[in-house]
Amino acid sequence: MNVTFKLLRFDPERDAKPHWESYQVEMEPTDRVLDGLEAIKGRLDGTLGFRRSCAHGICGSDAMLINGRNRLACKVLVKNLEQPIAIEPMRGFKVVKDFMVDLTPFFAKYRSVKPFLIESGPPPEKERLQSPKDRERFDDTTKCILCGACTTSCPSFWSNPDYAGPAAIVQAHRFLFDSRDAGKKERLAVLNTQDGVWRCRTVFNCVQACPRGINVTRAIGEVKLALLRGKA
Repeated sequence: MNVTFKLLRFDPERDAKPHWESYQVEMEPTDRVLDGLEAIKGRLDGTLGFRRSCAHGICGSDAMLINGRNRLACKVLVKNLEQPIAIEPMRGFKVVKDFMVDLTPFFAKYRSVKPFLIESGPPPEKERLQSPKDRERFDDTTKCILCGACTTSCPSFWSNPDYAGPAAIVQAHRFLFDSRDAGKKERLAVLNTQDGVWRCRTVFNCVQACPRGINVTRAIGEVKLALLRGKA
């Protein structure tokens, strides 16, 4: 099948502003959008810029706006999309080139919530044990791959880039509700600000955008309740 791609191109070294360019690629219906981008870069235009790594929906590096929705290019089949397939960089981030965006602020917010286990007391002789029930409490938010799709689908983030964003809050949730962690007070203090969880307006865009199926809005709501109750 012949597939038409409509790409929003921008190279700050040569372009004054973003512009659309169209390409046609012969593909199989079961090929993915990433396959099409690889074909364009490899055979038609080697200047095309985009990130990719594992190509299996695990690394999260190829998140982009595909036909108006944040998705992973490696997970979307061309047969399931209307043509032309319009591709843009994720919104709210500075564009480095084409579909590559500057994720420095995104990862700064991720680091601010202390996304690691904070211990209390000396380490045990063996592993820190945890019951299946306690593990289940935060299982959903362990699935995050930090692709940024949830954060850049959020109207609150579009209007205020200082907002911590859904992805950072999801990462905080993963440790806030971990029975082995002792850093709850520190993380809640980071999130209990004007640009923390309270800026969420419960729009649910983040849930629709998440390629891992995480119930992001529910996680944010649970963090809000933890703050209101004074504990996680």
